[in-house]
Amino acid sequence: MAKKVLSGIQPSGTLTLGNYIGAMKNFVKLQEEHECYFMVVDLHAITVAQEPAALREQSESVAALFIAAGIDPARSNVYLQSHVPQHAELGWIMTTLTAMGELERMTQFKDKSSGKDSVGAGLFVYPSLMAADILVYNADLVPVGEDQKQHLELTRDLAGRFNSRFGEYFTIPEPYIPQVGARIMSLDDGTKKMSKSNPNAGSFISLLDPPDVIRKKISRATTDSGREVVFDPQNKPEVSNLMSIYAECSGMSLGQIADRFEGQMYGGFKKELAEVVVATLEPLQQRYHEIRNSGALSDILAESAERARVVAAQTLAGVKERMGFLPVR
Repeated sequence: MAKKVLSGIQPSGTLTLGNYIGAMKNFVKLQEEHECYFMVVDLHAITVAQEPAALREQSESVAALFIAAGIDPARSNVYLQSHVPQHAELGWIMTTLTAMGELERMTQFKDKSSGKDSVGAGLFVYPSLMAADILVYNADLVPVGEDQKQHLELTRDLAGRFNSRFGEYFTIPEPYIPQVGARIMSLDDGTKKMSKSNPNAGSFISLLDPPDVIRKKISRATTDSGREVVFDPQNKPEVSNLMSIYAECSGMSLGQIADRFEGQMYGGFKKELAEVVVATLEPLQQRYHEIRNSGALSDILAESAERARVVAAQTLAGVKERMGFLPVR
């Protein structure tokens, strides 16, 4: 049987070129040989305050971008996390199996709560819900960035804990970390990940940025001292990041890019990079607008959620039976 893959992206802001290169391109590849579940994780988004209208719009936008990027809803499941209630129910069960100390050690919680007088309990316990997201489908593979590896380790621990206490049931999920393109960095700081939550809009390229905006952002991207276009992440993190973007969008190798711009200054390189990025995103943007204007998105999400609920309900029923819950009659 095909291995199951589970991943999700929060609808808390516009998706970036980093999301596309680091996650969505790999989603498209994974669906060729795997049973895939790609969620818009709207339940995770509300761990911080969201405007209702913005949450609705961004949830639809992320789902449409999944499909525009090449995820085929006839082969993969594209749906909203909140449309499969088994996520939340298993999330509560996983919370009861999670120790406070495990959650306190989560670096993302430390980072997001740092300097704040008060944070919501959801921000503290959401790694348990993330574990439920994965385990409710008994996923084999989870595409994760470096910043999510700690959460996957907790998931593996919880699956093992449940199996030890209640009998072998959950698959122990493995990380899927692509060798190339897993981490695209900020345009204003090559040592930090490109993030849609960065308050400086010039630090990231939105998947829906118009061509002129993309050109302007890349022309203003920070570059290292010197002028050589060479890949050296340690000593030249800024230009190395731009080269990675060029490679991912053009299909050229880093060596080919270095040869192409040998002896040239950064200006010409950045100008050509901008055109490569525009050429990559224009068809995606066109497809996105077609999907949004067609009115088909709600049906696609409903059909995928229905398929996902069948699998999730079966898993949850097995969990509750092993834990001693009385079945519904």
